[in-house]
Amino acid sequence: MVSRSDWRLLLPERVRRLPFDLAFVFTSVVAVNVVVFLPFLRETPLVVFGVPFVLFVPGYAFIAALFPERSQRPAEGRAETPDGSRSTTDRGIDGIERVVLSVGLSTAAVPLLALVLNVTPFGIRPVPIMVTVSLFTVVMTIIAAYRRRKLPQEQRLRVPYRQWTELARTELFAPDSRTDAALNVLLIVSILLATASVAYAVAVPKQGDGFTATYLLTESDDGDLVADNYPTNFTVGEPQSLIVGVSNHEHERTDYTVVVELQNVTLLTNESAQVDRIRQNATRSGAVSIHVDRTVELDRFTVPLSHNETWHHEHAVTPPFAGDDLRLTYLVYRGDPPADPSTKSAYRWLALRVDAAPDT
Repeated sequence: MVSRSDWRLLLPERVRRLPFDLAFVFTSVVAVNVVVFLPFLRETPLVVFGVPFVLFVPGYAFIAALFPERSQRPAEGRAETPDGSRSTTDRGIDGIERVVLSVGLSTAAVPLLALVLNVTPFGIRPVPIMVTVSLFTVVMTIIAAYRRRKLPQEQRLRVPYRQWTELARTELFAPDSRTDAALNVLLIVSILLATASVAYAVAVPKQGDGFTATYLLTESDDGDLVADNYPTNFTVGEPQSLIVGVSNHEHERTDYTVVVELQNVTLLTNESAQVDRIRQNATRSGAVSIHVDRTVELDRFTVPLSHNETWHHEHAVTPPFAGDDLRLTYLVYRGDPPADPSTKSAYRWLALRVDAAPDT
């Protein structure tokens, strides 16, 4: 049985030999990707850890690859050579320089990686950016581990975690004065408030007015979906294909029901010029008085959509009766529709003017 002291023996040798700081970098890459790509974690406050990851970790891995050695600067002046003279160069960088350069290089590297993605077919999208930054960080970590192992033991970078831990413990629990104790408490409270604020901003973003987009599409000769070339001449009993789309931007999961109806309508107006205008714009406006003479439900679809999710559905429209200037109507409801669906009760709706010839 493996004890607590030798649990690392369960890990592969290469992993056991990985320095703690580089192991932390690699672990953070895995953890952030798990949070980003798992749906049940993506909407939680855990995504706040992506902020320090992007602002620090890639740059730290890059700096670790560039400077695998510890700082060898003496306490005063420059290092002495064997003949007693001062050396003209210092090796390595100290901890503060390493941290500052890590933040600076992360801030510079991530936009540059996004710029490279912009000229590729992947584009600047969350998934390609996350994968690219993660691969960059992992590659730099591997290079840093390789270069550090090539150095003599006494020259390798060692992060003084125990020294930092003891220093923090002394400052927090054994301050020199009451003033130091009060400042320590204020510092801790400030850090907790800042962390909570960022976590809340990420987990509960400010929501604007929600909306649902509904539209009709057709397939072009190249196989692309376009909002053009709609079929308007039908024959009774002969189907033609249309694609209905619904996009959820309501900031919450929504169950939609789409009801497809074919209506024989009468425009209540005596001005012919106005009739022409109505025929052109009736698919976008419900302000005109329209009397529905006959309605037949052709189809009905139910689909649950998460926030920012889009649904496309290809279906066949088969007119059951003939007529001119018929209205092919799509009624969109949040939840179940009423017993008698109509444009007045629908959450969103759109219509397409069509003609249906009798079956010969």
